[in-house]
Amino acid sequence: MLIRNARLVAVTGTVPGLVDVRVDGGRVVEVGADLPAGGGEAYDAGGRWLMPGLWDQHVHLGQWTLASARLDLGPARSSAEAVAAVRERLAEWPDLPVIGWGHRPTAWPDNPAVSDLDAIDTDQPIVLIAGDGHHGWLNTTALHMLALPTRDSVVSEAEWFMAYGRLATVLGTDGTGPDAYRRSMEAAAAQGVVGLVDLEFSGGVADWAARWAEGADLLRIRHACYADGLDDVLSRGLRSGDPLDGDPRLTMGPLKIISDGSLNTRTAWCCEPYAEKAVPGAEEGQPNQSPEELRALLARAAAGGLDVAVHAIGDRAVAEALAACEATGARGGIEHVQLTTRDDVRRMARLGVRASVQPAHLLDDRDVTERLWPGRAERCFPLRWMLDDGVDVVLGSDAPVSPLDPWLAIASAVHRSGDDREPWHPEQSITATEALAASTDGWGTVAVGHPADLVLLDADPLEGGSDRAHAARLRAFADQVVVTWVAGAPAYAREM
Repeated sequence: MLIRNARLVAVTGTVPGLVDVRVDGGRVVEVGADLPAGGGEAYDAGGRWLMPGLWDQHVHLGQWTLASARLDLGPARSSAEAVAAVRERLAEWPDLPVIGWGHRPTAWPDNPAVSDLDAIDTDQPIVLIAGDGHHGWLNTTALHMLALPTRDSVVSEAEWFMAYGRLATVLGTDGTGPDAYRRSMEAAAAQGVVGLVDLEFSGGVADWAARWAEGADLLRIRHACYADGLDDVLSRGLRSGDPLDGDPRLTMGPLKIISDGSLNTRTAWCCEPYAEKAVPGAEEGQPNQSPEELRALLARAAAGGLDVAVHAIGDRAVAEALAACEATGARGGIEHVQLTTRDDVRRMARLGVRASVQPAHLLDDRDVTERLWPGRAERCFPLRWMLDDGVDVVLGSDAPVSPLDPWLAIASAVHRSGDDREPWHPEQSITATEALAASTDGWGTVAVGHPADLVLLDADPLEGGSDRAHAARLRAFADQVVVTWVAGAPAYAREM
C-alpha cells in the first residue's frame, strides 16, 4: 500500500512537509516525496496527519468487554443509594443477575454489607464490583455460587481476584465471547488504538489462542499471565514477545503480580499510615506477598524469559518492587507507580525499570488522595520526575477502572485536571509531545522500519500549548481519527 500526501506528526524530532509512505509486509519500507506508484493499493491522505498507532499498556479486556452491560454505580454516594439502584435494576429485569461496577465506598458514610443486598427480595445473584476493581460486594446467593465463605463484608484483594475468574458461573453466557471481544477491539480501533496489553485476571494462553482463532484478532495483543498460570506458560516454553498461535500480532506478555492493594480500599502499601479509615492492623496498607515471595516470582520469570508487570501503588510497594528487580535482574516494569519518592524514581531509571502509568486515575483519586495521603500529593503520579530522570514511561487506562481511551490518558498527563479546577500539582505535568510518545509503544515519528500500525488524523494532536484548552481538545480527539491500520490492514475506517 502507498499512502500519498500525508503530514507526519512530530512525535520525535522534526518532520518534512507532505510525504508518501509505502507499506509492505506489515512494515513501513519507504518514506519520501513523490514515491513511484508501484503495484499496490494507493490511499490519498489528502494532507491529513499520520502517526504511529496508539497502545493501551494496561487493560483488563474481559472486564472492559463486560462493562457496557453492567449497572453503573459510579454515581452512588452511599450504600443505601447503591442498594436502591440494584432494586431499580431488578424491578426492570427481575430474571437476570445484577452485575454492577464503579462504586467507591471510601467516602461513603456507611460500609457495604452483604446483609443490605440480602434484604432485597430476589433469588438472583448480585455482584457489585468496586470502581478500582479491588473488591466485590456480593449477596449471599452470589457468594454461594462463587464458592466463597459466607460473610457480611466485601470480598477483597487476592480472594476477589481469584473469584473473578469464576464469574461465568453467575453470568452463564458472560458476554465475553470472541464476538464481544471483537466489538471491544473495534471500539478501540476507532480511537486510533492498534495494540493492548491484556492484564485480565482470568484465562490463559489456550483461552486467548482459541478466542483469536474465532475472530477476536483485530488488534495486536500482549497476553499477561498471573502466578497461577506461570507453570503453564513456562511448560510451553513461552517467553515475552513469542507468538501464542503463530501470529506475531498475538504474543506472550509479562507475568503480572499484584504486590499491594489500592488507595480507595486503603490497602496500597505505604511508608506512612493512612490519615483516616485505615484497615485495623494494617494502618499503612499491606503487601500481598512477602518480600521473599515477590523475589521468588520475579526470579522464576527472569529465568524463563518473561518480563514482569508488578502492580505497586503505595510508595513502600514501589520500593519493595524495585528491590526485587535489583535482586533478581528481572526485566519489565511497575504498574501504576501512584505514590513514590524522588530517590526511587532515580533508582527506577538506574535499573531500567519501566513505569506503566494510568494518568486518568489522578482525576478520580485527586480528592481522596488529599484526605487519605495528606502531604504526599506532590509525589503522586510523578510523570515529570520520571521523564526528567530518564525512566521509560508508557501510558494506559486500567480499563474498566478508567475508560479505554488513550486520548483521555494523554490529556490527563498534560493538564492533570478533569474539571474546572486548576491542575493538580502541575509541576508533574508533561507535554503533549511527551504524552503522545508514551502512548505509541516506543515508536516515534513514522519512519522506515516501523510496523505498519498507523493512524490517520484530521488534525495534528500536537498543535497547541499543552494547556487547559489543548487538553480539552485532546480529550475529544478520537473524533479526528480517519483510518487505523494494524500491520498494514485497516482495523477502522471512518465513513466519509
